[in-house]
Amino acid sequence: MQIMIFEAALLIFLICILVGIIFNKDLFAVTILFCAFSFSAVMTYLFFGSPDVAFTEAVIGTMSTVYFAVALKKVNRFCK
Repeated sequence: MQIMIFEAALLIFLICILVGIIFNKDLFAVTILFCAFSFSAVMTYLFFGSPDVAFTEAVIGTMSTVYFAVALKKVNRFCK
């Protein structure tokens, strides 16, 4: 029963982050939310027993977050 509660909490957290990403106009905030989504995905993969997929997601999520943050220096931070 406790495992199902943890699964539901992770799923709700992922959905809340996704909604925040979709409706946010600040690209820096979206980048931070993307990092949180990646971390939640890593926790989900670890919970389901896939450490290789979790490690890959952690590396790709970290690299893409850094690339997004660097790219934000060259563009306008806020969407219209």
